[in-house]
Order: sequence, then structure tokens, then C-alpha cells
Amino acid sequence: MLSRRNLMLTAAAGLALAGCATAEPPPPPVAAAPPPPAPPPPTAEQELATFLDDVFQEALKDSPELVTSLGLDTGERAGAKGQLHDGSVEALDRRRRRNADMLARLKKIDRSRLSGMSLVNYDSMAYGMEVQAEADARFQYGGEGAGSPYVLSQITGAWQEIPDFLSAQHTVETREDAEAYVSRMEAFARLMGQENERVRRDAGLGVIPPDYALKGAIAQMKVLRAPADRSALIRNLTDRTTAKNIQGDWRGEATRVYDAAVVPAIDRQIALLESLLPRATHDAGCWKLPDGEAYYALALRSQTTTNMTPAEVHQLGLDVTRELHARADVLFKKMGYTRGGVGQRYDRLYKSKTGVYPNTDAGKAQLIGELNKLVQKMEARLPEQFATLPKAKLEIRRIPKETEQGSSTHYSEGSLDGSRPGIYWINLRDTAEAPYWFMPTTTFHEGVPGHHMQISIQREADLPMIRRVMGYGAYVEGWALYTEQVAQEMGMYQGDTLGELGYIHDALLRSGRLVTDTGLHNLRWSREKAITTLSDIDGDPPSLSAQEIERYSVWPGQACSYMVGKVTILRLREKAKAALGPAYDARKFHDAVLLSGSMPLAVLEHRVDQFIAASKSS
Repeated sequence: MLSRRNLMLTAAAGLALAGCATAEPPPPPVAAAPPPPAPPPPTAEQELATFLDDVFQEALKDSPELVTSLGLDTGERAGAKGQLHDGSVEALDRRRRRNADMLARLKKIDRSRLSGMSLVNYDSMAYGMEVQAEADARFQYGGEGAGSPYVLSQITGAWQEIPDFLSAQHTVETREDAEAYVSRMEAFARLMGQENERVRRDAGLGVIPPDYALKGAIAQMKVLRAPADRSALIRNLTDRTTAKNIQGDWRGEATRVYDAAVVPAIDRQIALLESLLPRATHDAGCWKLPDGEAYYALALRSQTTTNMTPAEVHQLGLDVTRELHARADVLFKKMGYTRGGVGQRYDRLYKSKTGVYPNTDAGKAQLIGELNKLVQKMEARLPEQFATLPKAKLEIRRIPKETEQGSSTHYSEGSLDGSRPGIYWINLRDTAEAPYWFMPTTTFHEGVPGHHMQISIQREADLPMIRRVMGYGAYVEGWALYTEQVAQEMGMYQGDTLGELGYIHDALLRSGRLVTDTGLHNLRWSREKAITTLSDIDGDPPSLSAQEIERYSVWPGQACSYMVGKVTILRLREKAKAALGPAYDARKFHDAVLLSGSMPLAVLEHRVDQFIAASKSS
């Protein structure tokens, strides 16, 4: 290396030598190279792609549970596996502000320069963000947007969600996974404390769940608060560490956190809800809340992704119920059931105990075994109607006894990489409530070709990550209900009158939901009137109808998403058939719907129009 002094000397010597040399004319000056051209401004599609990725990254930062659900809690995101989301008042307000900011940023992208799937992506994001922003600006209680007015109820809250999440989605393969599980138990206690803050704030605004919702939550929290030696939270960890031969005193570690943090947190939450009971009313509808009528209107718009009014939804429910009753009447007469209304005949069919498995662990295992055989039978026939099939596996499991009193049968999605399967959770607290004759339809709805197929294909599709993981209830539930009809059209109930009655029964449940949800929240029906009405429509025992109605009362609008979505998909299918004639292909139609991911129903109509145009030009 030359020192600075040597460099200067060398330069001076060079100049001296140059002075001694014969003078030559200096070369002409070389023009400076022009600066490189500025990069072109990003296209609208590029701006949208960046925006969508930013939304996804923010979602991952906000929700360690989402990171785990997607199977991304490894590598640089491994720390998320020991965490749960921030449920504080401040975090909720922060998320509301961010939604408004992100919506403003989205609106700066020139929508007129988008086409094809980019336009579908834009409109799908914009709808949800706009409805949420409108609700966030108007209502200060409940969760983000409209549709979840109560932080805690018999079906909402960390007490109900986190134990299931830890059981179904938190994998335990290594010592680090087990340590993360224990850390999440601590975070569970913290989260319950944050929920208490929000409950107190909302109670100050006059927002208190109905008395039966509080009592239901309290009763189930007391079940969750079992002694450590009988706690499902602890057993879930110890069973899995034993199965994987992960060394350590995991029972002792989990018990320490359970006794020191989780139990006191549950006790504080129980005490808080008990303190609210004297102020709670028996009124079921959200009309009783501050600005409650407007809240329900927005909840209905959010859940159905339409502009249907409560009166229009109510009338749709009555119309569909009338059609379904007429079809059921024919089938009942075929079986010799001729007296009474359709609901009464379903009630007699229930009471006959036809298709009821023994109400024992062995009987419940036998029922699940039969449903697994049914899934295999449907999977073999899927290519008749569907071109794209899911890669992810499906498992059927019982809902744990600790939460089965308040939980409904449902589906939880698998991981992105397929390492964790999708799970169809079935409530078997009493097999008399689940006779086999309506279980096939439930299995098609929750499994294939319903939720498991739709959600798995969406997660495996060529879509931006945020679109692969987001969902709109009217699309998701509408698709699952639509596939119940597809199964019937495929002949899955051929020669099985009972099974077809089960199919119609489940459709009646969904048409009854349109009637009773709007009845509760718009027409100000009592809980008891809604229970009686639903039982009259679908024939369910009052105990089952009560669970349904109590769910609708704390989750306004959600029950309407199923049938509104199904009716829309059926209408769009008929539109495609009429436009394409003999060229219509059900497999291609279903691809157009499924591979585009979950979206608002108006956007789905635009997507089907794209499919029709492309099919005509090909």
C-alpha cells in the first residue's frame, strides 16, 4: 500500500517527467457518459403486488397464531411459536388505525389500470377493508369491524380458542416446540387479562352480553379450570412429548405455569363475568347495543358481502324454507311419515333413534370410522366434478370434552406445506344429537368437497399470500353449502331416502338461520321465539336449536352467510350454463371459482363473467 506522502511524490514525479517529454497536442476532451435513464414508474400491478405483500407481512407480525397456522413458525419466525397475539385495547385501536391507513394507500393505486386476477385481488381486498373502516369509525366496542360485538361469550374468547389452537395447530416435534407450548400457556394467561380490559371498557359503553351467554361462558370456563392432573392443556403437551420421546419434566413445567398463571387468569375472568350478570339482560338481539340497528346492518353487509337488507334476507329464508319443506314432504310420505308439519316429522324421526350410535367412546369412534369411509368414497368420485383436487390430507376428530358444550362442529385448516392436515372437528357430546342420517351431508360440508377442499386449494393456488389465507364467510360457507347440493346431484343419496332427508335437513337449518338471525337482530324476537321458530323449521330438538340461536345472538349476521352464498353460486352456475350451452363444463366452472380464492360475492360474479368470456373466445 502506498502512503499518502508516497502517493503525492509519485504524482509529482510523473508531472516532472511529463514536462521533460516532447510536447504533444492534448487529446480532444471525451464527452461525459449520459446518466442512466430513470427506471420506469411501477405499474399498477406492481404497486398492488407490493401492497398485498405488505399486508401479509403485517398480518404475520400481528398474529403469531397465523404464523403457526400456516406452518411458518421456523427459521427467522421461530420466535412466533412461543407467542400469542396482543389482545389489549391499545393493540385493537392500533389495528383499526392501520386498516384505515392501508385502505387509503390501496385507493392510491389506479384501479382502471388493472385487469384479470389483479382486478379480482384489488376488489377482494378493498371490500373488506372498506366495510371494516366504516364500522371502526362508527363503533368503539367489540372486535375490528362489525359482527363480533362481545369480547367474551359462550363461544368467543381466548378461553375457547387457545386450547383448541394449541391442540390442533401447535406442533410438538422437538424440545423447542415443547418449550414454546409452555410459553404460550403463559401468553394465554396474559391474553385473558387483556380481554378483561376490553370487557370493562365495553361494559362502560353499555355493551354486555345476554345473561345466558355469560352463564354459558362461566360454566365452560369452570370445566376448563380443572385440577392440573385432569387439565386437557397439560395432558395435550405431556401426551405428545411422550409420544415423541422428548426428554424433560414437561408435566412439571406445564403444571407450574398452569397453577401460577392460567388458573388465576381463568378465575379473574370468571369473577369479571359474574360481576356483569346483575347488569345483563335476556334480550338476544344486537338492536339493544349503542347504535345497534346500524351495527346489524353493517354486520350483515360484512358477512353476506351483499347490500341485502334484513327484510330481504328474512324473506329469502322464508322462500327457501317453503321450497325445502315441499321436497321433504314428498320423501317423508315415501317413508310413511304423513302427519304433521315437516318440522314435526323430523322431530319424530329424531325421537325414533334411527341411526343413533351408542353414546360411548367406542360408539363415537365407530361413527368416525364410518365417516372416514364416506370421505374415501367421495374422494374417489371428485374428478367427476372437479378438475383441481387438494393435496392436503384430512382428519376427522372429536371436539375435546372440555369445550364440546359450547363448540359447534367445524373445520380447521392445515399448514401451507401440508405437514399438518386439515381437521374436521365433530361435536359428539351426545350421539343422539348426531344420528347418522344427517352426518354424510355434514361431512361433505366440512370435508370434501366442502371446506377442506376449498380452503386447501386456495392455499395451494397461484395467488398472493394474503389472498391465499384470507376468507369471506359468504364465499367460504356458501361454497360448503353449495357442495352439499353437488353431492346430491352426484347421486350420493341414491336409494338412501334417510340420507336425502338429512341433506334437506341441513339446508333447512341454513334457511332457518336467515329467518331467525334477522328475527333476533332486526325484528327484536326473543331468544325463546327464535328457538321455537328454528325447531319448527328443521325439526331439531330445542336443546340443539337453543345452542344455534345463542350462537347467532352473539355473532350477528354470520348465520346468514351460508344460504346467501349458496344461492349466489347456484345463480352464477346457471348464468354460465345459459351463456355457454353445450360447452359448459362443471370442472372448469369449479376451477374458475376455486382457484381465484375467497372473495366477496360481487367480485365472484365478475370472476364468473371473466370465465364465461374466456370460454367463449377459446
